[in-house]
Amino acid sequence: MTKASQSPAPSRAVKLCGTAEVDAPSRKLSAGALTVELENGQLRYVAFKGIEALRGIAFLVRDQNWGTYTPQIDALSVEEEAGSFTVEYKAICEDTDQRLEYEARITGSGDGALAFETVATPRSDFVTNRAGFVVLHSARLAGQKLKVTHVDGREEETRFPERISPSQPVFNIRALAHEAAPGLWATCRMEGDAFEMEDQRNWTDASYKTYVRPLALPWGYTLAKGSRHEQSVRLTFTGAGAGGARAPGGAVAIELGQDLPLRMPELGVALPNDEIEAASAAAAAMRVLKPRFLVCHADMRASGAVSQLERIRQVGEAAAAKIVLEIVVPDEVDPSVSLEPAAAAAKRAGLTIDSIVVSSAADLKSWQPGAERPEKPTVEAIARAARAAFPEAKIGGGMLSTFTELNRKRPKAELFDFITHTTCSIVHAADDRSVMETLETLPAIIGSTRAMIGESPYRVGPSAIAARMNPYGKGVLDNPENRRVCLTNRDPRQRGLFNAAWTLGYVAACAYGGAASVAMGAASGPLGFIHHRAAEHPQPCFDSLDGNAVYPAFHVMAGLANGGGRHLVETRSSEPRKATGLAWREGARVVLWIANLTAEPQTVRVRGLEGARPQASVVDASAFEQAVASVDALDALRRPLEKAELNLDAYAVARVEVGDKNTP
Repeated sequence: MTKASQSPAPSRAVKLCGTAEVDAPSRKLSAGALTVELENGQLRYVAFKGIEALRGIAFLVRDQNWGTYTPQIDALSVEEEAGSFTVEYKAICEDTDQRLEYEARITGSGDGALAFETVATPRSDFVTNRAGFVVLHSARLAGQKLKVTHVDGREEETRFPERISPSQPVFNIRALAHEAAPGLWATCRMEGDAFEMEDQRNWTDASYKTYVRPLALPWGYTLAKGSRHEQSVRLTFTGAGAGGARAPGGAVAIELGQDLPLRMPELGVALPNDEIEAASAAAAAMRVLKPRFLVCHADMRASGAVSQLERIRQVGEAAAAKIVLEIVVPDEVDPSVSLEPAAAAAKRAGLTIDSIVVSSAADLKSWQPGAERPEKPTVEAIARAARAAFPEAKIGGGMLSTFTELNRKRPKAELFDFITHTTCSIVHAADDRSVMETLETLPAIIGSTRAMIGESPYRVGPSAIAARMNPYGKGVLDNPENRRVCLTNRDPRQRGLFNAAWTLGYVAACAYGGAASVAMGAASGPLGFIHHRAAEHPQPCFDSLDGNAVYPAFHVMAGLANGGGRHLVETRSSEPRKATGLAWREGARVVLWIANLTAEPQTVRVRGLEGARPQASVVDASAFEQAVASVDALDALRRPLEKAELNLDAYAVARVEVGDKNTP
């Protein structure tokens, strides 16, 4: 398929994450029973007696589009003694227009006391949407008790939200206390400004985030040149709860359970207008990818919005895929004015549209909870006009953007044939561990959506690690240096093994959550699974290939497409943050998929294969070049599995087939 063998061998970093840039290293610090990880000036996984108390503490500076500056760390000093540690550093956040400097000091002691203090000084007038501390509590605290001390000294007892809260669950915070383990209370006190909490699971972050400066205040705001801004976060523990964390290491167990009434969802991909030509040229790969549907887009505010419908029909026919059409209609205009011409254009093109989702332009942007948003056209008017213009199509409601916006404008499910939304995994953080942790929130997103829509069919996507659109700013961010960047539509991990593992984890969560269909990424392009051409931005390894190639996640999507409509088989992971599974039944045969979700090799033992003679295909760093070069690599990689154990390299994905392949 390609001349990959003639190209320089890609580095391990490129194979794993599509970029030579390496995530900032972390350093574990200990003070008696208190442990933290120091990473690029921030703290992660704050634990006491082996129990995670906070997911993280960071001093963050954000620009006017909510992009997060990467601080330039200087004069870093780390001192560790038997019962304490001290970290000091200076940092700079700047761009071509402005500069902010801050000094930080972090101290920890054996009794669990932790302090993180900063003093920030702008060296120019500095416009920001937020500059200050962010404290993260793990999403696993959902439903647990939370004691709040407010800025005015008032105390309140509440709970971390079970269902994802569309608005801030707690305001005017000075301190938060929760029971980290039975009998052990962790109290986090924040000084320097008013703080409030948001349910960050809205954006798939695996945390509740307490941040400085209420969103009710204007942004961006200006920090005056030369002004001084002091803030601090202090953590203390009370009570004598015993440590309960299991020692790290050892094999991960994936156990096959009972057959389920749930079925594998249909899988599809997006077909962006600027990728129609590339997808058409890659017709052979598209037929192997086997998307059951293609999600296409028409913005009726733009001229030529429906000029590509004939080409869309041709690609759909070549791929044997149904067409789902997203349509954006202008605000303050009767939606039939836009939808009737779109329907007429589809008829002229001979395009059969299976489903449509219509969005007002206003709903492409984010609105704060309680904000007055335009309601013209109304949801009712959109549904009515859509059914009139496309009487044969299924009509979808919800959001073309993220779950956050669906949660803030609850869908009227009774008006539609299905409800949909997407997700993006790099809204607030773009490092590898944060992105993989977003998989942990999908069950809560699915459960919260189900609480809104009842038994209405539920569709997810097109979703990717990267952003299809940016509801929070002027647009998606550029990524000319091929780095890990928040809210970009060009995430390098799309091309690496990381995305293969992440995609399997994402589809597994949606499948076991009962989604009717899941659309991932796109056929080709920055969000794609098929590499067709060189791009303006660097694509290490793939820029040197002559002809079509595929990314590792292509094999996951193509393989999972074979399970569409099959009954799922229960899988359980002993360490779901390390490895995940997805299985379905084909007669007497079971197909099991496993992903290593970490950057470290993992031994995975499969339980439930007694008496079977399984075969396994593994896509990992050693098979990367073969996987890139051939759409049939998964079958070529099949080998007998001598024992029910797999040694999976970083972000490796395995397909394990159990039973007679010829059994109907």
